[in-house]
Amino acid sequence: MKKTALTFLGAAVVAAAVGGVTAVSVNQYISGGHDTLSDSHISTSWNDSTPQAGNHFTAYQAEQYPDLTYAAENAVRAVVNIESIREVQYGGGSYGRGFDPFYEFFGIPYGGGSRGYSEPRTQEQKAGGSGVIISEDGYIVTNNHVVEEATKLKVKLNDGRLFDAKLIGTDPTTDVALIKIDGKDLPTIPFGNSDDLRLGEWVLAIGSPFNLQSTITAGIVSAKARQLGVIPNEFRVESFIQTDAAVNPGNSGGALVNTRGELVGINTVIKSSTGSYIGYSFAVPETIVRKVVVDLKEYGVVQRAMLGIRYRAIDDQFVEELGEELGIKKSGGLYVDEVVEGSAAAEAGLRKGDIITAIDGTKTNDASTLIEKIAQRRPNDKITISYTRNDIAKKVDVTLRNKVGKAEPVTADTKDVAEALGGKFADVSKNMCEKLEIRGGVQVVSVKRDGLLGRSGVREGFVITYINDRLVTSLSDLQRMSDKIQTIDGVYPNGQAVRYVIVG
Repeated sequence: MKKTALTFLGAAVVAAAVGGVTAVSVNQYISGGHDTLSDSHISTSWNDSTPQAGNHFTAYQAEQYPDLTYAAENAVRAVVNIESIREVQYGGGSYGRGFDPFYEFFGIPYGGGSRGYSEPRTQEQKAGGSGVIISEDGYIVTNNHVVEEATKLKVKLNDGRLFDAKLIGTDPTTDVALIKIDGKDLPTIPFGNSDDLRLGEWVLAIGSPFNLQSTITAGIVSAKARQLGVIPNEFRVESFIQTDAAVNPGNSGGALVNTRGELVGINTVIKSSTGSYIGYSFAVPETIVRKVVVDLKEYGVVQRAMLGIRYRAIDDQFVEELGEELGIKKSGGLYVDEVVEGSAAAEAGLRKGDIITAIDGTKTNDASTLIEKIAQRRPNDKITISYTRNDIAKKVDVTLRNKVGKAEPVTADTKDVAEALGGKFADVSKNMCEKLEIRGGVQVVSVKRDGLLGRSGVREGFVITYINDRLVTSLSDLQRMSDKIQTIDGVYPNGQAVRYVIVG
């Protein structure tokens, strides 16, 4: 039986160095910075009125454009090829020894001769992807994994023009990024509405697979609100549009458009046993993309609204395992397993055991639907939740809050504790909680050397139970923190309790 691979669509990475060329993995994730800019620069392309054709479009006369040619011939003009360049240093030296900072610090000569040391050399790693121009002055939306940690970004337009690009901002939780080139009167793609997509509707995927710029493929919408667990971030937001339009490495960040040539998604990942297309592809929906990009421009950081619950989809398995105990006889809805104290949900009166059936009239029979609806909102936005309690249907208006439990927007200066810690995390299993005699916690799955955990000597497997003497029982607790980290308490799987004091 072949193993199924979920592969992000960035093109093959090439490392150019003296004496040869080295292949580098395409699925490498990196990070970027941002600038805060006025939303007025692109407001003409991003209004919520009935979508109009972008600039450089001919008039839409359906009878003169058979099949998909109108969308293809117009939208392709605003899809670009992105070359992401990373400069990395590596050392050499005789007997396998590389650059030694000891000799450099004390001014001792090295290098030259059979027993010397070589200085570190610079190596370029190049990767390809795609992007979509969304404003006449050069704002381009793409995937986070296309541009992360790039030291240079180059953009090639459909007409062959080349530009240097700068990174405006990224959002690893949705795999969306915003870059900009200096241009004017550029061709654009207008935003459509991914909520209006229907199963079986024709769509086009446009990008640069295998560095073949301006490649167009067609397919239909196979499914909506797919959750795959492929974005490498503990707080990922996934609600993919699934299509059968052929995409391959290099299509990352390219456009998914409807038959009117409107942007309805950003192509991001494929599902196959080979790493190339064999039948399924997935795109971040326009509703999420639009909100993320506007946030990056206006605030320099994405405004993530929080409801403050833990929940499980009530499917057949849930009914079979817990239905009798909880008095639930049929599938449908989301079972509220926990309501976070002080959260928006708690303030609105939601309780453990409630069953959420809809948000703003949209049925919530799976987790990805709830995730997408909340991801479209900002702190202080209001939503209407329909739910049942003891088989009685109810509705409540909820004012969403930010990750630290407040209603106002988060600024770029607000500290992201998970990012500052430097690692990957997971909720602690029930069995481990019982073994270690703890209420809950967040286990360190991996450690980055340059993060607080790495610098403090925290090892993989450590279970964080307190930060700054504040209880941490789950990833959601970690996400709501923003204060500077001073102390970390926890326990290793062998039962050893440790407190780490952060200095500096």
